Amino acid sequence: MRLRKQSLGDRNLVGARVEAARKKKGMKQKELLAQLQVRGVDMNASGLSKLEGQIRYVTDVELVALSDILEVSVNFLLGREER
Repeated sequence: MRLRKQSLGDRNLVGARVEAARKKKGMKQKELLAQLQVRGVDMNASGLSKLEGQIRYVTDVELVALSDILEVSVNFLLGREER
């Protein structure tokens, strides 16, 4: 497992929760990217890494797809509720 080289950014609220939910499901970034592409969300590995690191903005379409794939609510990803 590689450690993050940069500190967390401030461009989204969901990145840390996406990463935590993905890891809780035992899912690798590659697997999440594949699931996103099946849902029509075009994101590369760098984009996902930046999203999880809160360095990149997240779109509403991406937010909904991540919620569905990770089986958590959008409100959870936004930090408005606990799991």
